[in-house]
Amino acid sequence: MTDGARSATPPGLTPREVATHCPYCALQCGMTLRADDAGVTVHPREFPTNRGGLCQKGWTAAELLDHPDRLTTPLVRDAATGELHPASWDDALDRVVAGIRAVQHDAGRDAVAVFGGGGLTNEKAYALGKFARIGLRTRHIDYNGRFCMSSAAAAGMRAFGIDRGLPFPLADLGRADTLLLVGANPAETMPPLVRWLTEQRRNGGKLIVIDPRVTATARQADLHLQPLPGTDLAVANALLHIALTEGWVDRDYVADRTTGFDAVRRGVAAWWPARAEQLSGVPVADLEATARALGTGGRVIILTARGAEQHAKGVDTVTAYVNLALALGLPGRDGSGYGCLTGQGNGQGGREHGQKADQLPGYRKIDDPAAREHVAGVWGVPADELPGPGVPAYQLLDSLGTPGGPRALLVFGSNPVVSAPRAARIEGRLRDLDLLVVADLLLSETATLADVVLPTAQWAEEDGTMTNLEGRVLRRRALRPPPPGVRTDLAIISDLAARLADAEPTDVDPASVRPAAVAAARFPADPAAVFAELRRASAGGAADYAGISWDRIDADDGVYWPCPTEDGPDTPRLFADRFATADGRARFHPVDHRPAAEEVCATYPLHFTTGRVLAQYQSGTQTRRVAALRRAAPEAFVELHPDLATRLGIDDGDPVRVTSRRGEFRAPARLSAGIRPDTVFAPFHYAGAGRANSVTNDAVDPISGMPEFKICAVRVEKA
Repeated sequence: MTDGARSATPPGLTPREVATHCPYCALQCGMTLRADDAGVTVHPREFPTNRGGLCQKGWTAAELLDHPDRLTTPLVRDAATGELHPASWDDALDRVVAGIRAVQHDAGRDAVAVFGGGGLTNEKAYALGKFARIGLRTRHIDYNGRFCMSSAAAAGMRAFGIDRGLPFPLADLGRADTLLLVGANPAETMPPLVRWLTEQRRNGGKLIVIDPRVTATARQADLHLQPLPGTDLAVANALLHIALTEGWVDRDYVADRTTGFDAVRRGVAAWWPARAEQLSGVPVADLEATARALGTGGRVIILTARGAEQHAKGVDTVTAYVNLALALGLPGRDGSGYGCLTGQGNGQGGREHGQKADQLPGYRKIDDPAAREHVAGVWGVPADELPGPGVPAYQLLDSLGTPGGPRALLVFGSNPVVSAPRAARIEGRLRDLDLLVVADLLLSETATLADVVLPTAQWAEEDGTMTNLEGRVLRRRALRPPPPGVRTDLAIISDLAARLADAEPTDVDPASVRPAAVAAARFPADPAAVFAELRRASAGGAADYAGISWDRIDADDGVYWPCPTEDGPDTPRLFADRFATADGRARFHPVDHRPAAEEVCATYPLHFTTGRVLAQYQSGTQTRRVAALRRAAPEAFVELHPDLATRLGIDDGDPVRVTSRRGEFRAPARLSAGIRPDTVFAPFHYAGAGRANSVTNDAVDPISGMPEFKICAVRVEKA
């Protein structure tokens, strides 16, 4: 922990403070921002999720508010020199609109695409989806949350009929008798959550972690299962096999509250523990001990995260753990259940209100006629004018600049040059575009390729809402306005809509109101107005925010969706009486292990996996510029077992090259006995020569579109 970061503020500023939330992960820790003549300071705040705790990222978040790298004027690429240079907002927006019109005139409306982010507020995510569909009239919109939550979301939808990361409050973790974490390392990804793990063990609970590495979280576990990457599904089926054999399945629950169990029972019969051990490397004794703790515990919670989900079989892997939870009768039982640890700050809300290629606000399906009629009615357009489904994020990015693919891309809150799999290929696709527009607060690696860069406000400079990993809708409050020359994302969307107004349908008499005014009214820059419309658009949907107001959020430390009426209750816990399916029953789905999309061979004999480190976040655009975080984790590294290093002639700290069929990256070696000898690991936060995603596999899950970040075949050699 460090002291709150200070940054310069205008002289004579009256001391002021606001209660808000951290700009980083989905825990959305409560904090207070205080501004005075000395600067902006961060102070911890008692809030249910973090109970006064902050990690180093949260403590230092204010350092970026007046960072010297902060963008404060639009940038436009000079056609003659190829360089980005400052421009006025009028010139920059005119360049964007002219480029959009030219592309759509030549190649149709779908030739323009939009790529959003899981860190955008609910208001911005909603406005971006609306802008894509009725401002640009394109079907091509998706977001970087596709790389985060999509597998768990799809598994939750097909099992429960609804997708909410945690269907119960975070505090339930501290009460669990047995807590199983699969592919999760919250000690580094969201450290304040560890308070609940500590409380759970203090109360006599057992913590079990499944992870190929001995992570900071695994070191706290009572039992650590260390499977080969890509074999989590086989482990889950073996655990259910043992539960069936030992009689730990809750047959009354299965009969009363679920369907489809017989097919799952027949499928897992083939996954006896010795077979799973041979495939995964997890000893039979550990499988049996885990199954016993799950099957005989009182309050039992199973949580998955990216380690299990970022695979080309991610949906089936999560489904296997959902099957296990249902067989044990956990979902909907007090203090028990299945959940997923959402990653990005608004990874939950960001996927509920229209950024995903196949969804409309309220988690409605875009190909559902009733959903289209409802949302079109709120937006004031005919339903048949709404475009159909687009394509998932990687497919969208990989089609950019290709024949038949989008020729222009607008990016808000994302840095795919670092975060996408097979990143060098995606970088090339971005370079092939006729027009690339990036809205960001810093010059990210993606922004450096753009034709137009638009400077945006930071989290402390705008109001809005976020939805954390529990489905709790929270208030983000502005401490100060953006610096001169900087606009909010909502203002940028509103400005672009007004300038594109001649392409918008309107039911207003053009003789009395200019089209630009109609468009501006349709896309307000005021987040309160956007949220009010979001409530109407989400009403009746799976993610129903109709009863959530900013005042109610302020009064209640957040409001859990679904919340259909202002005077009715919200829903901290789902599934107590029924699931969100037509008949109220949860669905079992038989799933079987299949190999990774790419297996090791003589040329590429090692398994490669990626993850995060404590001091960095996502693509590192922000955290790599914070001095304290840069000191703590200054560069990429390659973690490998000492036995493997000896065989390769590599010492700790040596520069090494990691190569796959798609590319290579270089970083210093870090030797650790906590990783399997057949596996190497690197964090994905870094750009340039240390970009781990240069080698990752772009094979995707056929249901969710999730790329296989967590396993590919590589070779490692001293550089």
